Amino acid sequence: MKNVDDLIENATALAQKGLSKGEIADELNVSRETARWLVERGDTSTGGTADDVPREPTDVHVDWSAVGTDSDRLEFVGRAISDMVQDRSGVPEVTIGVEKAGVPLATVVSRDLESDLATYTPRKHQWDEGDIEDLGGSFSRNFAPVEGRDCIVVDDTVTSGTTLTETISAVEERGGNPVACAVLVDKQGVDEVEGVPVYSLIQVIRV
Repeated sequence: MKNVDDLIENATALAQKGLSKGEIADELNVSRETARWLVERGDTSTGGTADDVPREPTDVHVDWSAVGTDSDRLEFVGRAISDMVQDRSGVPEVTIGVEKAGVPLATVVSRDLESDLATYTPRKHQWDEGDIEDLGGSFSRNFAPVEGRDCIVVDDTVTSGTTLTETISAVEERGGNPVACAVLVDKQGVDEVEGVPVYSLIQVIRV
């Protein structure tokens, strides 16, 4: 995707497939507000009214599909993340991948660190409109438990820090110990969330 028109087109296509605005935000690596704006801009192009579209948000779109579409590149990037984590926080007992895009990265990190693998689906995947606080995320029972274990959280991007905050809280509520978060791209310059350090391979700095 090279420009905003491409993003609008992709957001519209995803909405037509039935994805929530939270899922669209996750797929396009943008904030929920940006996802809503993209979808509603798409609606105006097919007969809606521009008056209903919220003001254009300030955001940065990150397209890392050149990594995600190639297993070798994905492994190289995942190993770089695991090296960063091991250097700064040691080896965790559990690596938690945040659905969807964080899971492939977490799988590589987990294998490289020889830790167990867990996955967490954040509540934004259910969000379309209204208060996201009324929704809940979940751990998959098909993967490792986090109770009583040192954990790292792996995701692809940090947009606002909300998803990392939610995941950390969910780990603590389950009795786990979140020791670090690791991401491919940090769009906000987040050093820590809820007292847990956040490590990123790439930081985007607005000038």
